[in-house]
Amino acid sequence: MAKEYTLHIAHLYGDLMNTYGDLGNILVLKYYGKKMGINVESKVVSLDEDFKADDYDIAVFGGGQDFEQSIVSKDFQTKKDEIKKFIDTDGCLLAICGGYQLLGKYYIDANGDKIPGIGVLDHYTEQQDDNRFIGDIKIKNKETGEVYHGFENHQGVTYTGNDERPLGDVEQGYGNNGSDHAEGAIYKNVYCTYFHGPILARNNIIAKHILIKALKRRYPNDDFSAQEKIDVSESY
Repeated sequence: MAKEYTLHIAHLYGDLMNTYGDLGNILVLKYYGKKMGINVESKVVSLDEDFKADDYDIAVFGGGQDFEQSIVSKDFQTKKDEIKKFIDTDGCLLAICGGYQLLGKYYIDANGDKIPGIGVLDHYTEQQDDNRFIGDIKIKNKETGEVYHGFENHQGVTYTGNDERPLGDVEQGYGNNGSDHAEGAIYKNVYCTYFHGPILARNNIIAKHILIKALKRRYPNDDFSAQEKIDVSESY
């Protein structure tokens, strides 16, 4: 009998930070997990609830409006040490929009207030005046040659820092800030992006990358060549 594998997802503030349908990313991970023979379980970790790095293989942190994000930003500080431990030990984290911003040093909200992030990544986010980046976006990852498609809708402009490399170079759209032609950020097994859609529903290959990385971290002595060969079709 084939060995059974289980992966655990923490849906960070999934009851508050799900404005753009980012729950869809977890549904995609479960769908492809099933194809790979993986039991993927998810749990919302919200306000006043502990996040324990050792309990999870994947974390998903979606986007929200400024009001929800301001509430979450205060509670997120209490989870900083465990989030840092999770990242440092190669946990897989997908952060979208507001989640992306809160992993960094700070972001400026629509009122001009400076909201602190937890600073586990080196980026920061400023605010545009009377402008938003809205529309379809296409980027290309330099390392893999993969092309990713999505939809962006953000007023914040993010500037990446030390040890962060872009998720991709912008071929269509605006990206992080509209000036450096970069979109998102990758650090270790952390994927940050402004892509909605949700991103994994339109870019299944990223879901596969996350699942394979999470499997290898949880079961370091096992062979996952069969899972790596599973084809994920383009869905954009």
